[in-house]
Amino acid sequence: MGLPPHEAINQFKELMDQVDEPLKRTFKNVHQGYVVETLERFLKAREGNVTKAHKMLVDSLQWRLQNGIDDILAKPIIPANFYRGVRDSQLIGLSGYTREGLPVFAIGAGLSTFDKASIHYYVQSHIQINEYRDRVILPAATKKNGKYIGKCVKVLDMSGLKLSALNQIKLLTTISTVDDLNYPEKTITYYIVNVPYIFSACWKVVKPLLQERTKLKIRVLQGGGRDELLKIMDYPSLPHFCRRDGSGSGSGSGSGAGNSNDNCYSLDHPFHQELYNYMKELSGIDEPKEPTKQGSIHVEVPMGDHEGVELHRTLESELMKLRTRKSLSGSLEKVKDLRWCSMKDQPDPEIRP
Repeated sequence: MGLPPHEAINQFKELMDQVDEPLKRTFKNVHQGYVVETLERFLKAREGNVTKAHKMLVDSLQWRLQNGIDDILAKPIIPANFYRGVRDSQLIGLSGYTREGLPVFAIGAGLSTFDKASIHYYVQSHIQINEYRDRVILPAATKKNGKYIGKCVKVLDMSGLKLSALNQIKLLTTISTVDDLNYPEKTITYYIVNVPYIFSACWKVVKPLLQERTKLKIRVLQGGGRDELLKIMDYPSLPHFCRRDGSGSGSGSGSGAGNSNDNCYSLDHPFHQELYNYMKELSGIDEPKEPTKQGSIHVEVPMGDHEGVELHRTLESELMKLRTRKSLSGSLEKVKDLRWCSMKDQPDPEIRP
């Protein structure tokens, strides 16, 4: 049986008071003045076990130091036209806020291609958005609403999801590992919309593997989810792919949908403009007329046996099965076609010369 919450927090605090000074410095960037709330997140991620939560947090702080995460916002991906390619192939953006003040992040899970840069750029970009969320977006939301805002809502658009997603499993596993180990309990609810058959087939296999607290965060909505999402946010905060009537978002879900103010994936959207300008200001970079491409930051990601890794292994296996079934189905259709053509070429036995 675990400790009462207040005792667990006090014990956790005492342990954190004993860590080295460099860890304490990077911890400030993590808690942003809300120490108790941060400790609660790590405790929840480790089922209230103080020893495991402390190890998780210390490992995360060491990861931050070893990979220069505190300075990652001062290292924008340049030049801008190359970064635009990253944004057009890794679809994520801030569409608005819920009525309670939580940021709403839209993610084009089905249409992200991750084919304009190396895996290191996508991991770098993902961490930069996480850090900007935690250091700028959430503190600003806290100040505006007069109460602590430490979590967000995510809306995942599955339209366009194909079996080729199997090719992205390694990258997606890396990104989810970064989040699971270093940014736990930052999302209060995942809303999944525009669900195709391939997702439904995989979801049946993956869902039983999820921890109960994770299952409670995931809501699969009908169609584009507009009516359900309007219960927690106003229309201007709806992601662009949820604004249509009907069961799907169609071709309008991609990076080129609508104008730049509606499409929060676009580099021209205010969120991404503010983020990119913030990073350039911190870096002191004023791009020359012909800027040279800057190398990506290589962030080491320890791949343990946490929930996310096991889920991606299962998902990869299920996608392989679906791909095999599709291949076999295609082969059977070809055999049927060949047999039909062969039968047509045979002379009618009733016709005599």
